[in-house]
Amino acid sequence: MHTRTSLVLLAAASALVVGVVLGSQVAPVEGQGQDVTTAAVPGEKGGQDIFGAYTVADWPKPIESRPGHENWTWGAGQYVFAESPNRVFVLQRGELPVIHKRPATVKIAPSIEFPIGRLPVRDATSASPPGALFRQGTREPGDDLDVGQPGVDYRWEHIVTVFNAQGDLVEDWTQWDKMFRRPHAIYISPYDPQKNIWIVDDYRHAIFKFSNDGKRLLQTLGEPNVPGEDDKHFFRPTFMAWLPDGTFVVADGYQNTRVVKFDRDGKFLMTWGQRGEQGKETRPGYFNNVHGIASDPQTRRVFVNDRNNGRVQVFDENGTFLDQWSFGPRPISDIHMFIITSDRYLWAADRGTSKLLKYSLDGRFLYSWGTWGDFRGAFWGVHGMSVDQEGNVYTAAVDSGGAQKFVPRKGATPAFLLGKQVNPGWGTN
Repeated sequence: MHTRTSLVLLAAASALVVGVVLGSQVAPVEGQGQDVTTAAVPGEKGGQDIFGAYTVADWPKPIESRPGHENWTWGAGQYVFAESPNRVFVLQRGELPVIHKRPATVKIAPSIEFPIGRLPVRDATSASPPGALFRQGTREPGDDLDVGQPGVDYRWEHIVTVFNAQGDLVEDWTQWDKMFRRPHAIYISPYDPQKNIWIVDDYRHAIFKFSNDGKRLLQTLGEPNVPGEDDKHFFRPTFMAWLPDGTFVVADGYQNTRVVKFDRDGKFLMTWGQRGEQGKETRPGYFNNVHGIASDPQTRRVFVNDRNNGRVQVFDENGTFLDQWSFGPRPISDIHMFIITSDRYLWAADRGTSKLLKYSLDGRFLYSWGTWGDFRGAFWGVHGMSVDQEGNVYTAAVDSGGAQKFVPRKGATPAFLLGKQVNPGWGTN
């Protein structure tokens, strides 16, 4: 009996002590529970993660700041690739006139006005060349007059440019401008110590390999201007990815619905994939618009963006189906492309939601950031992304045009940052 009484008194005393200690703390705001932070920079007061764990750099310097370009700006930004922080390649579809003044609001109907507020007034991918893929009734290359008059509505120049960390133009590959019709992506293989440059052109149905300095065309895959689906032709290829032994895969593409694999020297090895039921396909190995591809160096798995069916399909390196998962309902979601970073996460660019999306390699959604608009740092049609050795992120966008640079914020949680791109073949030079 005495023991039970002692235990009761001890418990009461302990509760009193706890009450006094808690009572000395600042009382929580009514209705506020324990803080659970999902902020990119924990403990930061105010603000919001408009640009995720990054700040937006003033990069690159605008085209109109160059002599002779005072009234011109970026065309559709197709891709961006960072060899290093001081050598960043930007691929674009020519230049467009600067819009100096927003058009006056036009009342289309009693309840309809255009343009509205801060909405963009031009879609760069519609305004930029090229025009028709083929001349009417033929498979001959079309012309670009259906997008306007050259020199007035667009200028087909400065397709491949290179910028340093400050945004200065340091290289301009104008000698190759007339080679391209609709350049789609630009790369350096992670496993090539020579750092040769690869450019995919979907309207020319070809892939071009250049020396790193851009002075020599080293190789052409596909027959330019001739579409096909055999071992020597593409039909609107889109993106590329490499495996550690130097073999590589091509997403082929807008018209063909397959993945094509080559050896390290560009010799055809194999292909897989076939045309599916547009927007409804769930069967493995069936595609509609193969628009994005990436590889995991550790497992050698190949991740394919089956864009028009809103999913990623995962294969082994020989085309055996392994897995698939959805990016969300279409057309709300519209994944342009994705990359796999060195920390083994997949980052996808969603044209539909104007966000970058982070997934584990088994398809678990982890995080997203980005906002839509026509201001610096906003996303509209991100079509290419890259990460340099310092963790800076670069994006190119077809709808807003040009390229942008995002610098990690001080104190940012690593899980909110994109990992560096894989480049074991040529390190940090």
